[in-house]
Amino acid sequence: MSVEVKIFSGQASVVIAKKIAKSYGEELGNVVITNFSDGEFQPSYEETLRGKKVFIIQSTPPPAETLFELLLMIDAAKRASAKEIVAILPYFGYARQDRKDKPRVPIGAKLIANLITSAGANRVMTLDLHADQIQGFFKIPVDHLFASTIFIPYINKLKLNNLVIASPDVGGSKRANVYAKHLKCEMVICYKQRKKANEIEKIKIIGDIKNKDVVIVDDMIDTAGTMAKTSDLMKKNGANSVRAICTHAILSGNAYENINNSCIEELVVTDSLPLKSKSEKIKVLSVAKLFADTIRNINSDKSISSQFIV
Repeated sequence: MSVEVKIFSGQASVVIAKKIAKSYGEELGNVVITNFSDGEFQPSYEETLRGKKVFIIQSTPPPAETLFELLLMIDAAKRASAKEIVAILPYFGYARQDRKDKPRVPIGAKLIANLITSAGANRVMTLDLHADQIQGFFKIPVDHLFASTIFIPYINKLKLNNLVIASPDVGGSKRANVYAKHLKCEMVICYKQRKKANEIEKIKIIGDIKNKDVVIVDDMIDTAGTMAKTSDLMKKNGANSVRAICTHAILSGNAYENINNSCIEELVVTDSLPLKSKSEKIKVLSVAKLFADTIRNINSDKSISSQFIV
């Protein structure tokens, strides 16, 4: 039996939250953030939540205030006697810290999972996690949605005759294989060696890209340095065209400059994060309907497997 739904947004995700609420058929709930002079802030729900199913939408990119705002909103909803609290993170920040890749470092993704659970969330909904195993960091249900649901139909519409899907690294080969399988095309892998985070030392392409229309698939794009170098290398090795499909448009540092000066013909992203600037090369596809349909199915206790292309 469905329960009355209330949808709220943190300050980092107002744009996508409005789209999700509109697609669901509701208005965003009224929440006020009070800011104190020392930088402390306090969210306050300006309507009753008692007995309601509350969906709180907030991506958690840096700064850390985005995460802390989400935690405070969850806590406030719990103390306001909400029946159920679902934290919706279109972009799950700190997901790259999913393991100890060297001594004496944290597993940040696990810590954040603990914080969200401890704050009082009953369920988490997110999109294209950097690593699938992050779902197992939670002791509550996680609905892991996939942007392939909207990206694969878009690639089909391009009608590329010599399509090949590329993984930007070995770790992303599983994701790229899903696309290649559904699009019935070949896949290539880019093997890269890093000097340090966000800095590539060497890139090697494993597979045939000559006279091919290449689509590079990844879960996020940050400085775009690797993507720019990879696309330029592919063009030098005979690719007809190079496009990139990346779910989360972090686009920090010199990202826009790197994209505009590269051989990438088109970068397709979702609206999980708001763009910091505009570029003729960047196209944004909305995942609002994907989230709205999932909210609707969850509230009606229906399966959400139809939302996935995996």
